[in-house]
Amino acid sequence: MTPLRQRMLDALILRGMALRTQESYIDAVARLARHYKRSPDTLSAEEVQGYLLYLLRDRQRSRSTVNQYGCAFRFLYGTVLGFDGEAFHIPLGIAPQRLPEILSREEIARLFAVTTRLAPRTFLMLAYATGLRLSELLHLRVADIDSHADRMCIRVVQGKGGKDRYVPLEQDALGLLRAWWHSAHPRTWLFACRDGSQPISDTSPQKWYQAARADAGITKRGGIHTLRHCHATHLLEAGADLYSLSQWLGHRHVSTTARYLHLARPDAPDGARRDPLKLLAALPPIPPAPSIH
Repeated sequence: MTPLRQRMLDALILRGMALRTQESYIDAVARLARHYKRSPDTLSAEEVQGYLLYLLRDRQRSRSTVNQYGCAFRFLYGTVLGFDGEAFHIPLGIAPQRLPEILSREEIARLFAVTTRLAPRTFLMLAYATGLRLSELLHLRVADIDSHADRMCIRVVQGKGGKDRYVPLEQDALGLLRAWWHSAHPRTWLFACRDGSQPISDTSPQKWYQAARADAGITKRGGIHTLRHCHATHLLEAGADLYSLSQWLGHRHVSTTARYLHLARPDAPDGARRDPLKLLAALPPIPPAPSIH
């Protein structure tokens, strides 16, 4: 590890940044260094801005992704190296605010129906049933599942913002997890790599979702995070209260959760309204995938 990398890592730890923030910031700076084949502390502001333009124009990265890189660079040059923010300017663009496209319950049922392998099916169904972020699902441990009848919850350790929280675990989701445990026998990580020492990478679940979406004939855009949006929207439709949902999702402000009110429809199925948290049980019978002409 280079002295500069160590300095940046120490500064991140000192300020209590979450582990995943540390990893993403260090990775962004490492990519900047590889791009120019020079140490980042020898680069000019114009060169750093040029790299952000390269990500936008040549690599076709989203505005939000490029802003994450920009935040990492601001931390390096402003906090670690002490450069003046105006003299060494790193701009951040306004990311477009688009409402997510929500899958219907029928589309979600079809998504799960075409996912026949156990690991992808379990992961995607758990994403919808719990509303956890992808990074939180990846870092779930067997010990984080509390199956006692008077608790029935998942403990999210150091979620976004470095906060722990508890998420309700319904019987249908618990049955899903038990079937996975009896088949895969995970020891530490619920979804582990081949040797069990680390969680699986984030690329596998994204591929699972995109493959299932294509096989199910679903044309709505979005990645696996769509299942979190569907979770929140369907819970609101079924009668869950906004404050509780905000706590379960790990939102810092209720206003962040309130955007799902714009996506919720008032005509949720009766079964969903009877047991709002039992999202999997409220899905319609799994239909065959539509034929594409």
